[in-house]
Amino acid sequence: MRTDIFARLDREPEPPKIEIPRMSRTRATLFGGTLAFYLAIVVAVLASSWLVTLDWKIMLFRPYQQWQQLHAFLDYFVVLGQRGPTAVMIAAWLGWRSWRQHTLRPLLVLGAALLLLNVTVGAVKLGLGRLGPHYATQIGSAELFAGGDIFPSGHTANAVVTWGILAYLATTPRARRYLSIISSVVALGVGATTVYLGTHWLSDVLLGWVAGLLILLALPWFEPTIARTEAAVFAVRERLRERVRVRRGAVSGPVPADGPWPVIVPQLPAQEDEDAGRSTVGTAHSGRNATSRNTTAQLTQPRPHATARSERTPTTPAGSRRPPRSRPVTGG
Repeated sequence: MRTDIFARLDREPEPPKIEIPRMSRTRATLFGGTLAFYLAIVVAVLASSWLVTLDWKIMLFRPYQQWQQLHAFLDYFVVLGQRGPTAVMIAAWLGWRSWRQHTLRPLLVLGAALLLLNVTVGAVKLGLGRLGPHYATQIGSAELFAGGDIFPSGHTANAVVTWGILAYLATTPRARRYLSIISSVVALGVGATTVYLGTHWLSDVLLGWVAGLLILLALPWFEPTIARTEAAVFAVRERLRERVRVRRGAVSGPVPADGPWPVIVPQLPAQEDEDAGRSTVGTAHSGRNATSRNTTAQLTQPRPHATARSERTPTTPAGSRRPPRSRPVTGG
């Protein structure tokens, strides 16, 4: 007997009704406050304020030397913030959800979030060009516009977005609450780990957390575009399926999008008994013989010629027609 756990792994018979998040007034207010905090961090770093001083104090403290016993574990834990491994894991999970719920929305939301992450975080990284703690050249300096690419922290922003997508796409309030807690712990842990390893300044991590949160808050604005993209993809799929049905000679009529393909099975006449089969074969052979005789008779009929054989001028060969041995031998 199957349990409820395994029953939930089956594909649902029809797409469930999922409430899509909208840009409410509360969410818009949170987005505005988060954006203001984002700009404040950038200004603080540009002005080499107390935040940059705190960056240097933590860097010179060298946490990776203070707690060396954590180094081996945190080297693996920080992978949860790398874009490649996390994107593959989350895409696999959301791909199964898309198949189960008959929708492409989970994968499209993930793609839109990663695209926003690459564009926004990448542009700020390249624009400010900040160097990391291991490459710093002057104590107390913000190390901006020096050809670096660590501000904001990509590991931290990626952890917020990829793991936060699970909470954003949750279908029940309970699941959304639990996934929000898990994603927050992972994102906070990844950011703190990069500071511990000395690969990022504290301000890099702060801006990475805020950048990832901005992307999650802005996703409802892109839901109409995601819905139109999904409809376009399904329309293309239906056209391709229709072409395949026409080529295979399928029966015309509505066919469920996820149903089995119609198969045409040729109906063969049932053989009543062996004698009837033999008589049928004999009749077929006699028919073929009669047809072949008629064809032969038509081919052997004389064809009309332009000149009759009797009207042709006979040709007499020159010389004697007697064989050489029949001639008399003369002389001796």
